[in-house]
Amino acid sequence: MKHPFARILVFIGVALAFCLSTFMPVSAQEFGDSLEFHLSTDPNGDEDDDDAGDEAIIPGADAAGAPVIEEPAEFPAQELSAETLQEFLLAEIAATRGQFQESAQTYIALARKTRDPRIAHRAAYIATLSKDPRLISEASKLWMEVAPSSKEALQFSDFVERGHSPAIEKVREALARALAQNPDKLAPNLMGLNRALARAENKEVTRNIVYRVTEPYLTYPEAHFARAQAAVVAKRPMEAAGALDRALELRPDWMPALMLKTYILVETGAVDQASRMLEAALARSPANRELRIAYARTLAALNKLDAARNEFNTLLAATPDDRHLQYTIGILSAELGDTATAELLLKKVLTSDHPQADLIRLQLGKIAADRGDYAGARKWFDAVSPGGYTAEARIRSAKSLAKEGRLDQARKLLHNAPNPDVQRRYLFAESQLLVDAGRARQAYDLIENALRKTPDDHDLLYESAILAERIGQHEAMEGKLRKLIALAPEHAHAYNALGYSLADRGQRLEEAEELIVRALEILPKDPYILDSMGWVRYRRGDLHGALERLEQAYALRTDPEIAAHLGEVLWRLNRVDEARKILDKARAAHPDNNTLKETIRRLYPDAPKTRKVPRKKTPGKKP
Repeated sequence: MKHPFARILVFIGVALAFCLSTFMPVSAQEFGDSLEFHLSTDPNGDEDDDDAGDEAIIPGADAAGAPVIEEPAEFPAQELSAETLQEFLLAEIAATRGQFQESAQTYIALARKTRDPRIAHRAAYIATLSKDPRLISEASKLWMEVAPSSKEALQFSDFVERGHSPAIEKVREALARALAQNPDKLAPNLMGLNRALARAENKEVTRNIVYRVTEPYLTYPEAHFARAQAAVVAKRPMEAAGALDRALELRPDWMPALMLKTYILVETGAVDQASRMLEAALARSPANRELRIAYARTLAALNKLDAARNEFNTLLAATPDDRHLQYTIGILSAELGDTATAELLLKKVLTSDHPQADLIRLQLGKIAADRGDYAGARKWFDAVSPGGYTAEARIRSAKSLAKEGRLDQARKLLHNAPNPDVQRRYLFAESQLLVDAGRARQAYDLIENALRKTPDDHDLLYESAILAERIGQHEAMEGKLRKLIALAPEHAHAYNALGYSLADRGQRLEEAEELIVRALEILPKDPYILDSMGWVRYRRGDLHGALERLEQAYALRTDPEIAAHLGEVLWRLNRVDEARKILDKARAAHPDNNTLKETIRRLYPDAPKTRKVPRKKTPGKKP
């Protein structure tokens, strides 16, 4: 007599109808579009299927779609209880509704309880429909446990271990066939591989497919480029870079490979390496405009703004009416303090209906405010069109009023917000206005009032903690930051603020360093956290360790407080000339920074005062 499960499974079994028809792409885009269509076909077979008679792609499914159960000599002795039947029916109902994850979870639990290989088989099949790698892996292992001698279970396990479901294997075969049948279109079709697979959810599976189908074509640089693209999407940047190196060996200075490798290097923090690579390529092809643009951008990313501007000026000389280049050079000039050039170019760009017109108005307003022309600045801010930059323009107008000593009017400007998000921005801006005016206690009360309404708000807690320290309430500050850490264990700046505060006051230095280490684990390249690590190492007497971290921080951001810390450590190491150079440069750009002024006063009180130079002021991280 057949087991009751066998009869039930025969009646309700459904197999995945997911077959790819033959296609003949004529271009990379059409190749991708064709496959994209097939990959998005309804897995339940609602689309017309020309391959309906092909071999079933789920192990154990016949052409009609019903699972074929090759029953072993013995099944687990068990009774079809009401509870088991109910769970079974719930799993099937979930599957018919398309709730494959819920169905697979129920089937896996049922198979684990019954140890029946047919239920494990069904669990594996439903898991493939869920497209959840965790469920597929769990179902595969369970099927092997309960049916270790099953050829079907072994086949399915092999697919999973290799990163392929049976359906994906069909895709791989179709891709390989399409590439082989179109040798005259091989290069563009290789370039279209990743587009074809773009909708696949499991990017590691996509990578495996691309690697397998490109194996016969590794004498083509396009094959290595396809592998690099797949590796990038699968979050394997170093592997991608290696594939691009092989592509560039086959075709030196190939622009697609150079540009993708530049992207990878920049994203992984190796901007300097990217810049050197592009510089060498540009030396070989000095007329290549795309190369020069990419090289200039890497220089800007390295904060080599003057060198970047020179490269953009070279490009502008060839196309003097290019408004995008004029805009870029204008922004760089403003950053470099060359406000005359910045204004000239930005005003010129503004007459050409530039898409970033409001950003240009904000920049021109900032230039005017930096030279003390606050009324002129507000004219630019008032000219910003209603929309995305309106709030920023109003905040800058409020700052200009406060600079004129009209603090009450500035605050009133921030009391009329169109929505809660903007109201929140205005709240923090008003708090900063009060701090800048020397009214930190009032700023603290303002934030505390908002915090009482939403006591677990992360941003308000952090701001309140910083202000608490500013007014000398260190215990309150620590309590707020520890609450924030409990609410948001990945809030790197909460760890950093507490660790820095302890270090700066010379208290509990070991604990301070532990807090900053935790912050660095979360944000390892944050310049402010690196600065804090340098400062705590300095406080603990490790001058060389401090110097290493502070130099890293300063290379990432030329912040005045980072400069103050770096200058002090260099001074203590008797590298006085280097210290003076860094401190003097920072003072010229940020003459009003209190930390910088205090450091210079202590180290060399006879230093002459420096007139303020219009420069972009970077907000410091310390309270």
